[in-house]
Amino acid sequence: MTIKVGDTVPAVTLKRLGASGLEAVDTGEFFKGRRVVLFSVPGAFTPTCSKEHLPGFVAKADEIRAQGVDELVCLAVNDPFVMAIWGDQNGAEGKVSMLPDGNGEFSSAMGLTQDISVAGLGVRGKRFSMLIEDGVVKSLDIEEGKGVTVSGASACLTALAGAAS
Repeated sequence: MTIKVGDTVPAVTLKRLGASGLEAVDTGEFFKGRRVVLFSVPGAFTPTCSKEHLPGFVAKADEIRAQGVDELVCLAVNDPFVMAIWGDQNGAEGKVSMLPDGNGEFSSAMGLTQDISVAGLGVRGKRFSMLIEDGVVKSLDIEEGKGVTVSGASACLTALAGAAS
C-alpha cells in the first residue's frame, strides 16, 4: 500500500556517508520536529535524475528554504558511496542532503518502488516529492510518466507558495 497524505513516514535505519564514515540514519527520528522536502529519484547518475531532478533542487534550494523548509533531501536506491559522489558532483553540499536507501527498505515501506529490471536497474524508488512535517506526510506528488513534472523543484516551490497562502 502506498503512503498517503496524513500518514507518518516509516521508521527504518538507512546508512549514509558522514564525515567519519558510514553513519546510521533512523528515518523516524530524522524527520521528527522538522519541515522537510524529500524527493526521490530512480537512480544516481541516471540521465533525467542527473540533468534535471537533482540539479533543479540544488539551484532552487535557497528559494525552497525561504518557504519555511528546514532541509531538502534527495533519496535514491543507491549505496552511500555513490550518493555521496553524485551529490559532490552536483554541488549539493549545504543545499540538498543525500540519503541513500541502499536496500530499498524505506522506499518499499512507503510503497513507492518500481521494478525497472527491463532497463537493468532492478527494483528502485519511484520519482516523487513529498513535504514532511514532524514526520507526517503533508503532500505527495508521484510522477506517473517519464520526466520531471509534478516532483521537481519548480512544482515544489509552487506547492509551498500555495500552502502558505
